[in-house]
Amino acid sequence: MRRKDVAAIKHILFVCTGNTCRSPLAEALLRSKATDGVEVKSAGVYAMPDMPASDGTMDVLKEKGIELDHKSQPVTKELVDWADLVLTMTKSHHETTVQLYPEAADKIFTIKEFAADITGPEGDITDPIGGSAEMYRKTAEELEPLIDAVLEKIKHV
Repeated sequence: MRRKDVAAIKHILFVCTGNTCRSPLAEALLRSKATDGVEVKSAGVYAMPDMPASDGTMDVLKEKGIELDHKSQPVTKELVDWADLVLTMTKSHHETTVQLYPEAADKIFTIKEFAADITGPEGDITDPIGGSAEMYRKTAEELEPLIDAVLEKIKHV
C-alpha cells in the first residue's frame, strides 16, 4: 500500500479464524476510538455464520464500557471489496485471505505488520478462545496499542 493510499482508508476489515474472539474484539475497540467516517467490520476465514461473540470477548468489552452487537460471518469477496484495508490477526489468516482474494493482496496485512513502524515487531495475536478472562484481557491489551497505531497511521499520513 502506497503512502498516499493510507490516508484514503475509511473501511477496515479485521479477520481471524471464527470471527468470535479476536476480530470482533478488534472491531469493537477500533469502533470505540475511530472518528470521521471510519467504518469497521470483522469476519473469519473459517467462520460459521451468525454466531455471537465469545463470552470472554463480551466480558472484556463490558469491562471497558464498549458495546458490541455481533454475529459472526465468513470472509467474502464482498467484504474484501468493501474494505480499503484488511487486517488479519495472524500470518496464517493473511496467507489464507490472500490465497482466496489475490486481487486484494496489496491491501491485506497482519495488524502487526501494518502497525510495525509504530509498534515494533511483527507476529501473531494470541488466540484466547476457551481461555480464562485474563487471557481475553491480555489479548485486548495486545490489540489496543496496535489499534491506536492503525488509527494514527490512517489519520496522519
